[in-house]
Amino acid sequence: MDMAKSLILCTALAACLTLAAAGWSQGTATFYGGPDGSDTMGGACGYDNLYNAGYGVLNAALSQTLFNDGASCGQCYLITCDGSRQGGQYCKPGTSITVSATNLCPPNYALPNGGWCGPGRPHFDMSQPAFENIGIAQAGIIPVQYQRVQCKRSGGVRFSIAGSNYFLLVNIQNLGGSGSVGAAWVKGEKTGWIQMSRNWGANWQALAGLVNQGLSFAVTSTGGQYIQFLNVAPGWWQFGQTFTNNYQNFAY
Repeated sequence: MDMAKSLILCTALAACLTLAAAGWSQGTATFYGGPDGSDTMGGACGYDNLYNAGYGVLNAALSQTLFNDGASCGQCYLITCDGSRQGGQYCKPGTSITVSATNLCPPNYALPNGGWCGPGRPHFDMSQPAFENIGIAQAGIIPVQYQRVQCKRSGGVRFSIAGSNYFLLVNIQNLGGSGSVGAAWVKGEKTGWIQMSRNWGANWQALAGLVNQGLSFAVTSTGGQYIQFLNVAPGWWQFGQTFTNNYQNFAY
């Protein structure tokens, strides 16, 4: 039986871990944000209210190594507690959770080597509700195994608009598939396609005056899928508004 068929027939996490062992990496996890995860809203990806942006409470701040200067914003990770390593007694066996990357866990240089989120360390600072799916909160920190997985989102890709009369800043949210943006463009009613660049997190910028023009967007996901989102924002759009076409999203 080939590997693909074996994976399809997996019915238990333990079996899947055995078959896909090469796809798993070791890391660690802590939690923040309180029992309801409310303090995880906002963050270094710029998503603000994570419910409105499509991510909800099952989220995590990534260490510097995983965050990749914001290129990982929106990506999804399947995480399970690793009972075979030190601290594994605090695992909840046979459980796993998928989280979305929505924030940065920065190094703390008051601690040796920058602490758990220091350079070179793959670490997830998860919302407490996500953490408690796989580990006991009293532990504070647990060893984990993780792998990046496809994201499943509800509704279409969202475009939250900020900036000024001659500068457009767009936070691109709720991507399915690979979950993150590899490249982006914007088009006004009176312009051609304008290449955007990453400003910070999931915010993409264009040095263009597009006020009072209807806007279309084009996005290439980090999985390589290219989609044009035509006539997303009408000509009367205002800074601070978010627009979506409600159905177009990424498969990879």
